Amino acid sequence: MATGKFYEGVGRRKSAIARVRLFSGGGGFTVNEKPAAEYFGLPSLVGQILSPLKATQNEERFTVSARVKGGGPVGQSDAVSLGLARALLAADATFKGALRKAGLLTRDPREKERKKPGLKRARKAKQYTKR
Repeated sequence: MATGKFYEGVGRRKSAIARVRLFSGGGGFTVNEKPAAEYFGLPSLVGQILSPLKATQNEERFTVSARVKGGGPVGQSDAVSLGLARALLAADATFKGALRKAGLLTRDPREKERKKPGLKRARKAKQYTKR
């Protein structure tokens, strides 16, 4: 793991929370101390977490270390992406226009709706029988 000065950003999505640290130099990307491609597996999820670096043309300039917990793979990848975008913004404020244009600074507010008493799920009720 890289040491020294870093920039940090926190990202959230559904029930996943990611703390992303940005170190100068290198170009590596680790998630929970594993390479990002090994942790997420799917190329689409790896592309999702790398999108803030691609939007600002900084794939080789920074080494990224992320700690993520909660949620599933899609929520975790979105949380890492938001955390990385916020860390890039902390590193250099001139990235704001590119990140905003790519839609990477907006947190997705959708959360799972709670289950209500007397129902099977949040809104699913028993089927009505007339006879």
